[in-house]
Amino acid sequence: MTALWLMFSASFLAATLLPGGSEVLLVALLNESSDAWLSLVIAATVGNTLGALTSFYLGSLGRFARSPEEVAKGKYRHAMVLIQKYGYWALLLSWAPLIGDILCLLAGWMKLPLLRSTLMILVGKCVRYLLVAAFALHWL
Repeated sequence: MTALWLMFSASFLAATLLPGGSEVLLVALLNESSDAWLSLVIAATVGNTLGALTSFYLGSLGRFARSPEEVAKGKYRHAMVLIQKYGYWALLLSWAPLIGDILCLLAGWMKLPLLRSTLMILVGKCVRYLLVAAFALHWL
């Protein structure tokens, strides 16, 4: 049970703008207890999704601090283009290093639909953790 809370917490923190490597922890925990792979993947997915939704919420608050022109010209320009072009579908990339956190933040800032955004974030993060688990269980 401690491993699940640890996995959840690490995944939650890794999904915010804080640095973290929840995949490394998942691999380590799978090496200790491969039978718990599904529980660990679920804990990681839920934690990481909730962390991403925290960034989404913070982005919605940030709308009061930055104008669209400031964001479009700033360092978030590429992520902004992705969200403008693909909408909530771009959040399937929320798992990606560097751009994933910013996509979630901008999705909230742009007031994308919460339910659809949550679903895309959940799917993207779940697929990532399933692939990490499969790699760890079969090749490590």
